[in-house]
Amino acid sequence: MGYFYYEDGALGWQEEQHKVWIQPWGPNGLRVRANLAGQPLDLPHALLEPPPAPTEGRIDVEEQEASIPNGLIRATITRSGWLRFTNTATGETLLEERPITSYHMPPSRHFKPRDGRLFQIEAWFSAQDGERFYGLGQHQHGRLDQKGCVIELHQRNTEVSIPFLVSNRRYGFLWNNPGVGRVELGYNDTRWVADGAQQLDYYVVCGESYADILARYADVTGHTPLMPDWAMGFWQCKLRYETQDELLAVAREYKKRGLPLSVIVSDFFNWSHMGDWRFDPQCWPEPAAMVRELEAMGVKLMVSIWPTVSPLSENYRELRERGLLISNEYGVDAQHVFIDHDVNGPAYFAYYDATIPEARQFIWETIKKNYYAQGVRLWWLDND
Repeated sequence: MGYFYYEDGALGWQEEQHKVWIQPWGPNGLRVRANLAGQPLDLPHALLEPPPAPTEGRIDVEEQEASIPNGLIRATITRSGWLRFTNTATGETLLEERPITSYHMPPSRHFKPRDGRLFQIEAWFSAQDGERFYGLGQHQHGRLDQKGCVIELHQRNTEVSIPFLVSNRRYGFLWNNPGVGRVELGYNDTRWVADGAQQLDYYVVCGESYADILARYADVTGHTPLMPDWAMGFWQCKLRYETQDELLAVAREYKKRGLPLSVIVSDFFNWSHMGDWRFDPQCWPEPAAMVRELEAMGVKLMVSIWPTVSPLSENYRELRERGLLISNEYGVDAQHVFIDHDVNGPAYFAYYDATIPEARQFIWETIKKNYYAQGVRLWWLDND
């Protein structure tokens, strides 16, 4: 059996090396961290630091359980480490860990050792009858209610993972672990999995309405800046404009017909080879003149920039020699199979390593020289 303690504004629980910290985080929210390291780890995560909330004297410790409230939400943890969340106004259970009824069942918080200091971390919660889940980003399965789905927590083309869901039981849940994993929203259990992590970390927020929950979520993760007026208009994009003349012909036709157009997009293969990060001069011979004409029509140009680097690229050798490409455990930098100019069929391409400051600087200097200097002020990094 574990014991309770108070530490830096958080309710703590410990049993051997397993420690849990439950801390108020913004209005009506609680952040939960757990690990085997003995102290909370300051790792990359999605939450902003909240203003300090007074908790001393509000934590209720009894013989068999302890609880910590924050506005509409309360967390209660038992001596055995079982954790549940309730609505302080109604007393309704919002979310609770799966109770352990057999020694053959894995614990609700599971740490399976992996290489180095990493663990496969799992958090199990009881399924609630009639509960529905919404959110989790953009997915192609066509379902509004995510109940019954297994959602991969991995960014892919057209599959955008945002590990935040809203329940019809009036709470929101953020899986605050920046790693590959999945969530299984089963009818018998809910299971969140991080394939390689050092710490379990999540945030639960309660609200009187969906709008209230989303507002509190925005408060603790950051508000999106308001877009400028020109960006509120129509954006024209297709797969793809092959030449400068083709793109300008479309923009001119909009102008001729008096149709409003804010942005037109030059999508992939505007380059000579992947990793050149510049217009192919054969297809886009005068990019600066193109941008000037578009601007005169009140249209901005956006270009797509891919992170992939072909061995045929003019930048490949320098990126490789300077160690600015992603490589696997075998030292091989070939990560992506696709097609490119002057390649007979699919080929393997590398990725620049965005985690290295020198690689980010190299990309920016290249983009600045080849796109920005031509008047292009908008681009997106299309990471597959």
